[in-house]
Order: sequence, then structure tokens, then C-alpha cells
Amino acid sequence: MIRVTEVRLDPAAERLVLEVLRSGRLAQGPMVARFEDAFRVVSGTAHAVAVNNGTTALVAALEAIGIGPEDEVVTSPFTFVATINAVLQRGARVRFADIRPDDFTLDPAAVRDTVTPRTRALMPVHLYGHPADMVAFGRMADELGLALVEDAAQAHGASVDGRPVGSFGVGCFSFYATKNLMTGEGGMVTTDDDAVADRLALLRNQGMRERYVYELAGHNYRMTELEAAIGVAEVAQLEVRTKRRRANALALSEMLAGIEGLDIPVERPGHHHVYHQFTVRVNDAAALGRDEVVTDLAARGVESGVYYPRLAYDYACYRDNPAVRIDPMPEAERAARQVVSLLVHPWLSDSDLEQVATAVRQVLS
Repeated sequence: MIRVTEVRLDPAAERLVLEVLRSGRLAQGPMVARFEDAFRVVSGTAHAVAVNNGTTALVAALEAIGIGPEDEVVTSPFTFVATINAVLQRGARVRFADIRPDDFTLDPAAVRDTVTPRTRALMPVHLYGHPADMVAFGRMADELGLALVEDAAQAHGASVDGRPVGSFGVGCFSFYATKNLMTGEGGMVTTDDDAVADRLALLRNQGMRERYVYELAGHNYRMTELEAAIGVAEVAQLEVRTKRRRANALALSEMLAGIEGLDIPVERPGHHHVYHQFTVRVNDAAALGRDEVVTDLAARGVESGVYYPRLAYDYACYRDNPAVRIDPMPEAERAARQVVSLLVHPWLSDSDLEQVATAVRQVLS
């Protein structure tokens, strides 16, 4: 079976982890600072504040900019639920806007129609590694006086018109084990705002700037030195691995072109897609439904993934939550029925890619 994800560590990670183990310093320290320095280059921001996971990054970002009870945050229903959970954890209210049909990111026009006087922040999601329309959202945020928080958990190194994601507003990244850049668990918040960065540093460390000198009620959101050691090694490989992902995506797009009922991923002009996932759409003209395609591909030794089979508001814990506003989202609902992610990770061989394309053609012929 060719797996949809595969985790391989660079040998440098072993050396750096061993260096940390021998140092005796396992909690947040110089290796975390080194990782933050390296990631600032990726995000193009003045500050990068490491935390213990991607969900924490979202929660901490919202807290740092002052989002709290009764504030509204507009985001996508077609995302991993950490996006929604972070808003609810702050006691804020979730307002959903629909997505664009081609790249699965938030539709700026739908977002504008969703904003109310209680809206305090926009939270676009850079889904599958394709950036949302940050030029439009940046203008909208400035015009309406709203904060801009980027869920960039799947988009390390992506950019719009050459500007990295995570630099348009407050950026939130995940380093979960299957991400393009991973530490096992871990997260990062990026910003050019000195005050926001300072507040983030306090929040992650129990509100302390100095030991036992508390300036605010904080949390333990610290990243470990071991995670940071893996991150330092991984960030050095991000560019070359992203090039490989993009090359794999191009090859798959060419081999899958012209299959009836199959829409291949797009890359909007000026948007640099980093292909965390190569997500196709099994549309209404296909010979089989999406779920049948997934089953038949597995029978041919090709694993695939469905991200995501249901929208956030299709789960009772969100649908029945009074802090979540439910409106029909026809494009997001259609995407949840039709999307399937094929293999694109950097460890695929040419023969792997050919096997994937052949299996897809056989299934949909």
C-alpha cells in the first residue's frame, strides 16, 4: 500500500535531539529560540513565538489580540475542527462563511456578507497548502477595523504575490507529525506587532517575564527543546521538500488531466501552493461516488484521505452550541461530499506517482 503520508526525519534531527538530551535542558530554552529565529525567515515576520501545538497557536493568538466572550470570529466550516475549537475556547462566537469552489478557501464576498457589528476578527484558513485570498482579506480587515488571524496550519512556506502566509495578520502554524514542517507536536504564532508578540511570550509562560514575577494570568503553552531540535532540522529541509511536493503535484496533474468526473487542484495566479495535500474533486459527472473511489483505490494498493468528510456544523457538539451560528454553506457542503486527497508527499518515486495515476484512471474509467 502506498501511504498518503509518510514521516521521515533528516539525520540532522537525530544529532540535534541527542545534543538536547546531553545538555540536560529539556524544557523551553536555547533550541526553541533557535527554531523561532529560523522560522521567522519562513514567515517573513519580525516575531515568531513557539508554542506546544497548532491549536494552542490559534487560542493564544486570539487571546493576544483581545478576542473574548460575545465577540464574533468569521471563519470556514470546511476545516479541521481546531479552528472552531480555538474560537469557542476564548468564549467567542463562530460565524461561518462559504468557500470558493476552486481552491476550497474562504470566499471574500461571502465573508463580507457575514460580518456583523459584533464581528471582531476574520480567520481565513490556508487549506491544503493553498493560500486564501489574503490581499482581499487584508483590505477588508483594514476597511472594517477587524483583526486578521491566519490559520496557516497546513501552509508552511506558502505565499501570495511573494509575501509569506503568516505575515498578513497574526499567523498560526502547526507542526503536527504529518505537516510539511513537523516537530511531532508543536505550533508557532507569527506577527510583526511587538505588543502582540510580547503578550504571546507572557501567555505561553504562565504570565511570567521573570521567574515568579507574574504580569498576567497565563498558561503553560511552552514548546520543549526536543521538539524544537526536530524543528531546526526540518526547517532547513522545507524549501527542497516543498519543491518536491510541487513537482509531484505537477506530475499528477498532467497524468490525471482529462479524466471525466475528476477536477484536479488549482493554483490561483500569484498564489504559491505548497501542497500539504493534493486534493481532487470527484464531481457529479464521475462514474463513481467519492467514497467508492476511496474504497476502490485502496483495493489497488493506493491509500487516499478525505479531508474533511463533514462540515463542522454537521457535528452535534457544534450544531447544538449556541455560540455557533449555522447557515447553509452550499459550496462547503458540496466539497465535503466530493473531495479526496491523493498522495503528494516528497518521498514518492516516479513509479509511485504512475501507480497512483493508473489506479485513478482505472477506478474512474
